[in-house]
Amino acid sequence: MSALSKTQVTRKHVIETAGGVVASQHRQAAEAGAAVLRAGGDAVDAAVATSFVVGVLEPWMSGPAGGGAAIHWRADTGEAVAINFGMRSPKGLDVANYPLSGDGKAGDLFPWERVVDDRNVEGATAIAVPGTVDGIGQAHARWGKMPWADLLEPAIAHAKEGMLVDWYAALLIASTARNLARDPDAAALFLDDGIWPKGSGWTAVPDNRLDQSRMADSLSHIAQSGARGFYEGDLAQAMAHDVQDKGGYLSAEDLAGYKAWMGAAQPVSYRDAQFHVMPGLTAGPTFARVMEQLEGADLSTPAATYVAYARALDRAYAERLGKMGDDGEVPEAPGCTTHFSVVDRDGNMVTHTQTLLSIFGSRVVSPATGFLMNNGIMWFDPEQGRPNSLAPNKACLMNVCPVLGSVGDKRFALGASGGRKIVSAVSQMASFMVDGKMDVEQAFHTPRIDMSGGDQIIADETLPPEVLSALAEEKPTSTTRRTVSPYAFACPAGVMRKGDMNSGCTEIMSPWGDAISEDDL
Repeated sequence: MSALSKTQVTRKHVIETAGGVVASQHRQAAEAGAAVLRAGGDAVDAAVATSFVVGVLEPWMSGPAGGGAAIHWRADTGEAVAINFGMRSPKGLDVANYPLSGDGKAGDLFPWERVVDDRNVEGATAIAVPGTVDGIGQAHARWGKMPWADLLEPAIAHAKEGMLVDWYAALLIASTARNLARDPDAAALFLDDGIWPKGSGWTAVPDNRLDQSRMADSLSHIAQSGARGFYEGDLAQAMAHDVQDKGGYLSAEDLAGYKAWMGAAQPVSYRDAQFHVMPGLTAGPTFARVMEQLEGADLSTPAATYVAYARALDRAYAERLGKMGDDGEVPEAPGCTTHFSVVDRDGNMVTHTQTLLSIFGSRVVSPATGFLMNNGIMWFDPEQGRPNSLAPNKACLMNVCPVLGSVGDKRFALGASGGRKIVSAVSQMASFMVDGKMDVEQAFHTPRIDMSGGDQIIADETLPPEVLSALAEEKPTSTTRRTVSPYAFACPAGVMRKGDMNSGCTEIMSPWGDAISEDDL
């Protein structure tokens, strides 16, 4: 039984405003995006600023050296445009260098067979070709109104100052300190004396900051040279050199050849609502399958509704596991994804998910650039002959699930971090807003379940007893609290536009997350 308080209540206040809103897992990133909206920027401009700031202030979650996906809603044309900036395996990757160890399942996000020395999980051999910068660069080139360099200034300023290591940051650093110590450059950035996690005393006012000056220099270079400055020229050469010096495969040719995919989002009709999701090797098709099954389900009572959620998620994930190669379940493994959503005063929207994959990615820092590198190679099954088997120059299968939705006079942009838990969270919240006719505040404060593969339902213990009983009759059910750490139910962020009024919210247990309006500044 949990030792946590049963009387403590956590809520987040939600306001409605005619101004633009940014909902991010880090408040200061949301403030940077909201400031762009206040200055007259488009939702895309705000997304650029938010993306780079969150990469500085949540460096273990995402950053320029990661990947992800986003969907953009253009209010003037009624277009939903998807951008897949997922990572790819390097062209020179040698599959023979990832032999199976025979020691059982790997211990991180995916239960693939363990590879010798965990080469697909940690270290330079786990690094894939990053896509984030090209993805947001393409969006800005198509729709941006403000100068690219101006939009990177907030991130550069934060990097020059250095991220403040408060209690939450210290907790996350401590959780991976042993792994970070294996890379001298990661240890220099995140640890003291190469061993001890940075942080402040229990009762002290936090004043310890990361030295992100090298990252600031790299961001300044990208600001002046444009998004392709990450992939071509001196910065790209230096990054590739660093990774190869540490035994990885990333090359300057890989970086120069990277291009994010942009195309139509996949439409998904549901009752009287319309969704748009990511096509391809993402969780978008899984979300679509969940909603397809919910369409004919009994949602007449809370118990029937949550049982329907469990059944739809179970079936959709079984199909995903069988056809897309993501097999098994490791519910306790921490993810390092972040999500933010934006709506501007004109109704343009962005739902954007970016990630390094595992917490602290590969646990390798490129010393020349200051960037923490991804471990996208772990997205591949190291066993050959499967749908998602590891190979050179291949797109990674992602769990990201940014979603746009509309019903009646409401339009919303949703997404979440949390690895395999993302689809459970996003699909239920979409149903809350459509079937339950909830606004953002209600949806984010309503308890959820997680059913992301395997034979067990994880249920919020604050659900009514009759709901928990009905779930237990369906499948073995374990109850837990929503907590700051670990996140049992993914960590969503979303915005909504109802008529001409905007609102937003983030996971109520996230200590850093907030929705910021341009009117708040």
